[in-house]
Amino acid sequence: MAVATVAARYAKSLLDLAQEKGLTETIHKDMQFFKETVAKNRPLLLMMKNPIVRAEKKNNIIKAVFEGRLNAMTMAFFQIIAKKNREAILDAIAEEFINQYNRLNHIERATIITTVPLTPVLREKFKAMVMQTTGGKLVELEEKIDPKLIGGYVLRLGDRQVDESLRNQLNDLRLQFLN
Repeated sequence: MAVATVAARYAKSLLDLAQEKGLTETIHKDMQFFKETVAKNRPLLLMMKNPIVRAEKKNNIIKAVFEGRLNAMTMAFFQIIAKKNREAILDAIAEEFINQYNRLNHIERATIITTVPLTPVLREKFKAMVMQTTGGKLVELEEKIDPKLIGGYVLRLGDRQVDESLRNQLNDLRLQFLN
């Protein structure tokens, strides 16, 4: 079975349980913390995905790193995943949990790439653009800086992208001159 399908099923089960227990916000924060920790610590991610490392050792490392920082229910969920030898997809489960949580709460995630940091006014304008486009209630805006754009911005929303960068406009001009 595909990793995405399995991750979606585990994430759905965890989200349903979290809603039942009234811990949706807590588990969401736990999953965000887990995802950020694994993203910043590549050796931890590689160890979890390594089939040579025994499940028991992986479970002990996960306990050592996250116990006391995450809710007891999240830790119990991680132990269930470890018993089923699915530690390799924990990052995918966390990502899918966050996606399902966002859909449930009508939160849109977008990425804005600019050449300089956004001012609060621009940030609000981009959030308004995303809300107008999607009809979402809340917008989580991830900001990235790329000096190669020269100027302008690139806004990514799901599988859509608005490229209003100077680099893109110069490339368009170059293509027009070549034709």
